[in-house]
Amino acid sequence: MGPVLAGVLQLLALIGALALAYIPLGNYMARVYSSDKHLRVEKWIYKGIGANPDTEMRWPAYLRGVLAFSAVGVLFLYLLQRLQGILPGSLGFSSVNPAQSFNTAASFVTNTNWQSYYGEQTMGHVVQTAGLAVQNFVSAAVGIAVAVALVRGFARSRTGELGNFWADLVRGVMRILIPGSIIAALVLVACGAIQNFSGIHEVGQFMGGHQQWNGGAVASQEAIKEFGTNGGGYFNANSAHPFENPTPFTNLFEIFLLLVIPFALTRTFGVMVGSVKQGYAILATMATIWVGFVALMMWTEFAHHGSALQAAGGAMEGKESRIGVGASSIFAVSTTLTSTGAVDSFHSSFTGLGGGITILGMQLGEIAPGGTGSGLYGMLIMAVIAVFIAGLMVGRTPEYLGKKIGTREMKLAACYILITPALVLIFAAASMALPTPPHSMLNSGAHGFSEVLYAFTSAANNNGSAFAGLNANTDWFNTMTGLAMVLGRFLPMVFVLALAGSLAEQKPVPVTAGTLRTEKPLFTGLLVGAILIITGLTYFPALALGPLAEGLAS
Repeated sequence: MGPVLAGVLQLLALIGALALAYIPLGNYMARVYSSDKHLRVEKWIYKGIGANPDTEMRWPAYLRGVLAFSAVGVLFLYLLQRLQGILPGSLGFSSVNPAQSFNTAASFVTNTNWQSYYGEQTMGHVVQTAGLAVQNFVSAAVGIAVAVALVRGFARSRTGELGNFWADLVRGVMRILIPGSIIAALVLVACGAIQNFSGIHEVGQFMGGHQQWNGGAVASQEAIKEFGTNGGGYFNANSAHPFENPTPFTNLFEIFLLLVIPFALTRTFGVMVGSVKQGYAILATMATIWVGFVALMMWTEFAHHGSALQAAGGAMEGKESRIGVGASSIFAVSTTLTSTGAVDSFHSSFTGLGGGITILGMQLGEIAPGGTGSGLYGMLIMAVIAVFIAGLMVGRTPEYLGKKIGTREMKLAACYILITPALVLIFAAASMALPTPPHSMLNSGAHGFSEVLYAFTSAANNNGSAFAGLNANTDWFNTMTGLAMVLGRFLPMVFVLALAGSLAEQKPVPVTAGTLRTEKPLFTGLLVGAILIITGLTYFPALALGPLAEGLAS
């Protein structure tokens, strides 16, 4: 079997598995967030944190819950790293320096999971399990909660109430993320991923020196890393490491994990708004972009030039031989079109155009299918904009799901789509203009600029993957990427929740002959076009200076 055919068959198998899980998981999540009953363990949690889960919140109160909970998470994780040197189970590692502690705390609380450190040489068992792994669960649950609040904004009328943040948070963790992660961790352990709390072991000589490995609760963290679209690896090599991702099957399974919730949330959306066809329209938009990007990535990586690449069957530099070009291409597209950031290959070693595809995937806003929750609310914002564009073309007040898209709604949607590109371009420009930050680039020219552009694209979009050619462990990059992560996560949430509150207060508009049918293929095409055009206009100059220039020159 040739490598191209193998890649296509893996893609088809993945699509089949996602299709089988779509309806059951989507319906289950709709029931989770629509139920008025609480599990006993949930009641204990509510009592412990002093929250009343039955109290409805308007959008400012919901937002305060999101920000307060996340701020406490940043502070706790920062202090845990600073105190690592005196904690048990530290494996002899010292405390993490202040700039890197801030960067890591901001990274994991914002569901970015950007890592400017070597995991196996920096973090002990306590920080990994009590700090990083915990944030993998709760940060993912926060994203789903905000998405559900926006869905309620579309589904409800004549009320500004969006549910209860604490109930949504706890239910997401206890009923969705923990059960799914337990099952996924068992599968990974059965397939060879490690799960222990052993110390550091010397395993032999390597290039004249001693080679050492440390164990850890890897399978359990790998499970939620993918299932919650987090991406932070236990080891520096991330999912290219055989302890995290030992076989081609686990590689495909991990891709399934990082895609299944974002895709299934479109079903949840359709059920909660009372029209599964609306969910299918959003699903079709996400799937069209995802499949298109995978096909384009495979073409760029298999379209090899020169005898070495022909002998290898593709551009194998930076890719694991046990995984291959096809599966690496699927993983790279899936991880950058979601907010996962996990990697099974090194994107800096992709072809010039292949590297550009990974950057563009993040610059779309990670909405195809996006992260846990963030992909759905990002896509719904784009749907609002597409409806507005359609309204301008026919001279009619735009409507979406029975809600008028007026001046206030469009201002909030416009702010949402502008804030992240502004963060990416401003931080990248500052890093290139100042004298010291460019010294962190491994390469010069277009590829070097791509390294910096990728870093801030990844940080501001809360992705977390890296181009693997930039020394980001400096005070400048630790601080600036940390700020980009925090601003790129919470400023958009402000606009999402404000939009949800505005929609929930509206009186439903009856469907007429002039209403745009947003469940039809025509709207799906309009939405795909709006996403690509808006992103292209925003980022094209920066992409032309980096990956496009490199790709055309090669």
